[in-house]
Amino acid sequence: MLALQKGLVPAMLLGFTMNSVRLGMYHVAEVQGWTKSKDGDININKTIFWSSASGVMSGLAANPASVVKTRIQAAAHPSIAVGRQHRYDGMVDAFITIYRTEGVKGFFAGVNATCARLAVGSAAQLTTFSTAKEVLQSYGICQQSPLGLAFSASALSGVMVALAICPFDVTAVRLYNQGPASKGELLYNGVFDCLKKIYTTEGVHGLYKGIGPLYLRIAPHTTLSLVIWDMLNSLFDKNKKS
Repeated sequence: MLALQKGLVPAMLLGFTMNSVRLGMYHVAEVQGWTKSKDGDININKTIFWSSASGVMSGLAANPASVVKTRIQAAAHPSIAVGRQHRYDGMVDAFITIYRTEGVKGFFAGVNATCARLAVGSAAQLTTFSTAKEVLQSYGICQQSPLGLAFSASALSGVMVALAICPFDVTAVRLYNQGPASKGELLYNGVFDCLKKIYTTEGVHGLYKGIGPLYLRIAPHTTLSLVIWDMLNSLFDKNKKS
């Protein structure tokens, strides 16, 4: 049972760091009106830009925790282990070992894939959420229920996020955990090389490996985080006006 919870602590650190930076930065852009047109409506291009930018910044901030989480979760029992394995005695030991053996650079393994993933994921998530809320309101749906409105918009957002980020999720995991090839060189030389090799050898299916479990993780995460974030924003706005 405990094996199913491997990497829980770094996963919590990852979630806290990533979402604090990402949602915090995007909220500032919303409050400043940087995501809207002159008429006050949602501007798709501006929303995509700011949601992507917030995703990139959160990727830089959260990548060390992401590397640690991935390596701890990927480590299997020696009797069934395949591929390259990293052995750490918990999160703190992982941070110390990576720093001693790989330096600061080790914490940013796969950072390009992480930033690309979060840029695409944030653009899909926050743009869909903001646009869906506006469209639902224009049709008079959930006008009397802010919670229902946020829930409906976030449910649509979860589907879009899973479809958008799965290829980058697969790429990021392989870059985090890659080892040298038979001749000693790296298997993948960056994000696009990894995407190309996966597509060439495994096809589109390879880019969407694990999309089912990914959706089961992303959907509740997206719904909970966006609903809570939206409620906190509403509370903040009310307190600001009073």
